Amino acid sequence: MSEAHGVLAHHFDDLDQQRDSAELGMWLFLATEVLFFGGLFLAYTLYRTQNEQAFADASASLNLRLGTINTFVLLTSSLTMALAVHAAQTSQRKKLVQLLTATLVLGVAFLAIKGVEWHEDYVENMIPFLTTHFHLHHGPNPPRPASALFVNLYFLMTGLHALHMVIGMVIMAIYTLKARVGRFDGLRATPINLLGLYWHFVDIVWVFLFPFLYLIGASEHGP
Repeated sequence: MSEAHGVLAHHFDDLDQQRDSAELGMWLFLATEVLFFGGLFLAYTLYRTQNEQAFADASASLNLRLGTINTFVLLTSSLTMALAVHAAQTSQRKKLVQLLTATLVLGVAFLAIKGVEWHEDYVENMIPFLTTHFHLHHGPNPPRPASALFVNLYFLMTGLHALHMVIGMVIMAIYTLKARVGRFDGLRATPINLLGLYWHFVDIVWVFLFPFLYLIGASEHGP
């Protein structure tokens, strides 16, 4: 009871109420993020219905192999993050540090692969807002005007997703250092729980981005 007293903030009745309040706050924050990304997905859907062939041409020029690898990397990081939450709740400090580190490494791997993909696009002049000689890796050249719109949306959406990953990874690195000195246990697992919710949200966003951006071109033009 005395240990719980050191964790419990004065304005809460008990640890359950404190934990539930923190989780409610995170869910409300994630709801705003859903609205944010939802607007982008809505814009994408509306433009795609008006320019299906141009979007399919541009999608076929994305690196499906790297996108698929990154999907597996991020889904694996979601698993290690879930296991890290369980380790925090069961006061397994060493395991928590290992799993947070593994999640962080997978996050770095995802961004590195995405960086390689973006660099390929830059070298091949497939970034409309950075070149006056925009063209596609595959498909008609010069591209249809709406193909540039697809690529701009691609960079906007994947760039914002990457930004959210970086924010999560900075927090994760800080929590990993704290976990090494025993700052988290069964009573103090709430920050890890909240980080887990955030990381799973980031993963879910990618689960929607991947088919929206990569697969429409693959289905239209084949592998």
